[in-house]
Amino acid sequence: MKRRTFIKKSTLGGAALSIPFILPSGRLFAATGNRMADHVVFIAFAGGVRQQESVLQQYLDGSQDYPSSGNIMYNLLDGAAPTDKLVYGENNSNNENVPIPKLLSQTLQQQGTLFKEVNASTVGHYSGVNTLLTGNYMYSQGLRVKPLRPTIFEYLRRHQGEKATKTWFVGNGIGNSIPLLDYSEHESYGSQYGANFLAPTITFGDDGEKHLKNAKIYHPDDELDPMYKMKYFLDNVWYSQGNALPDIGNTIEEKAEIKQFVKDMFVKKENGTVAHPPYAASGDGQTIGYACEVMKRFKPTLTVVYLSNVDSCHANFTSYLKSLHGADHAVGHLWDYIQNQIPEMANNTSIIVSPEHGRNLEPNNIKDANAFWGYDHSDANSRRIFNLIAGPGIDSNSIIGSESNGVGDIVNITPTIAEILGFKDDVINSGLVYNNNSLFDLI
Repeated sequence: MKRRTFIKKSTLGGAALSIPFILPSGRLFAATGNRMADHVVFIAFAGGVRQQESVLQQYLDGSQDYPSSGNIMYNLLDGAAPTDKLVYGENNSNNENVPIPKLLSQTLQQQGTLFKEVNASTVGHYSGVNTLLTGNYMYSQGLRVKPLRPTIFEYLRRHQGEKATKTWFVGNGIGNSIPLLDYSEHESYGSQYGANFLAPTITFGDDGEKHLKNAKIYHPDDELDPMYKMKYFLDNVWYSQGNALPDIGNTIEEKAEIKQFVKDMFVKKENGTVAHPPYAASGDGQTIGYACEVMKRFKPTLTVVYLSNVDSCHANFTSYLKSLHGADHAVGHLWDYIQNQIPEMANNTSIIVSPEHGRNLEPNNIKDANAFWGYDHSDANSRRIFNLIAGPGIDSNSIIGSESNGVGDIVNITPTIAEILGFKDDVINSGLVYNNNSLFDLI
């Protein structure tokens, strides 16, 4: 059903884990709009993705002056794959590069709407993702500082009364101040409306194996060393810097459910049964697998997944291509998993994909093992990104804008999520977003 028809009919029809503070159950405020879907998954395709290798499908033509072009993101985008100089994909038993087989029978572009040329006015990783999650350019905000404006998590929980376990932020690590983005310091919102944050490659990695897998109550008289090691681990994961860990609204029952989830994940990891993509060698692939497990267990209203392995583009363009291709595979797996393994979310979930910024038009002076130049992010080309949305009520097989006619801005993501989940008016009335338009308003 198209969005306009959907709205018309709807109107007529009437751990790294952040921890607890108890809110009243149920909705805090009356609903202010009709939902297009009951669940949203937002993929922050972070790390810096060049338009040339993504929607423009230039492969090596637009970067290395090598005559080979094509689409290496064929789960997300339409277009034929490159046929020459295949340096992306996975290494086989002969140490040859083999492209990952396509997962989706229909690309996300065919299932939804592609905004082909979108503006991103900030080119730092933290500031970019901050803008995606707050709908506000915070040019003066540095690293290791909580957002100054409310995040989409806080808007959702305050205005829709969602439980903490219905709101998740899954990151592929704890670098670039990413754990700080689960809630803001804004006086009208804050930690009591925050998201549960999970950095699975840390929580279930080597440090998690040591400090969380077999966690117990330590005795301060003779077990201070493991106590301090666990404290150091948790301080780093949450960036608490010695401060008390925040309360974000998990009830006693929710805390017990999260604790059991963590225990179950260690068992699944040991048994090799985590819902990872078929090819999940990278951190992004692992992150997607655990995000699938979060959704399977908690059926969140909002799940934000942060991917950033493509950041290797600074010094290793080959690794960047592999990561871009692998992340496309991982996102395809996540969408397929929702539709076929989580019946409560199937056909009732919208997906949004957006880089936080692009990368430079001209290379830097660093070459990788294939003699490919690396790319930083500081010029006008790095302000060029794409957006892709699919799900109930969203036009299918639609392209908005072109290389010469950009439509959309990075700050439109927060109002878009709010519109899908039926509380856009609350976000606009807060007066705290830079632009009131969602992507739908620009169609």
